[in-house]
Amino acid sequence: MATAAGTTRAHTAAPNSLQLPGIVLGVGLGGFVDGILLHQLLQWHHMLSSTNQDHIGVKYYNPKTVSGLQMNTLWDGLFHAVCWIAVLLGLAILYSRVTHNRRAVWTSRVLWGWILAGWGLFNLVEGLLDHQILGIHHVHPGPYQTWWDAAFLVLGGLLLTGGYLLQRSGRPFDPDAPRGAGRAGGHA
Repeated sequence: MATAAGTTRAHTAAPNSLQLPGIVLGVGLGGFVDGILLHQLLQWHHMLSSTNQDHIGVKYYNPKTVSGLQMNTLWDGLFHAVCWIAVLLGLAILYSRVTHNRRAVWTSRVLWGWILAGWGLFNLVEGLLDHQILGIHHVHPGPYQTWWDAAFLVLGGLLLTGGYLLQRSGRPFDPDAPRGAGRAGGHA
C-alpha cells in the first residue's frame, strides 16, 4: 500500500518538480535584471527614488544628493541581497530535486519556462506593489512614468505567459531518471 501511494506520488510530482525551483530562480534573476539594468546601468530609479510622491509616507531621499543616493544605494543593496537569496534558494531546491543527470536539466524547456514565468511574476508583483500601491519608485520617473510602469507590467504578463507556454512545450523532466533516460526528458 505504501509502495502504491509512493509510486503515485512520485509519478504526479515528477512533471512539477522543476516548477518551484524555476519560479524562485526566475524571481531572483528577474530582480537582478531590474536592479542591475534599471538601478545601476541606466540609473532610471532606485528603491526609494519616488518617496516624495509615495502613498505610504516614507521620508524622501533625493537620489541627486550624496546623502539621498547613499540611502537609495543602501536599499538597492538590500533588494539585491533578497534577489541573491532567491537565486541561492532556487538553486538549492533544484539541486535537492534533481539527483541524476544534473547537467541535462539546464537544457530543459520546462526549467527555462518556469524561470521566465518567475521573472514575469517578479515584474507583476514588484510593479503592482512598488510602483502602484506603495509608489516608492517608478520605472522611469517623469511625464511618461505611467506608460513606463504599464509597460513593465505588460512585460511581466508576457514573460509569465511565454514562460508558461514554453514549459508546456517541453517534455517532463524526470529528476530521478538514470543518466541516459533523463536527458531525453528535458528536451523538446
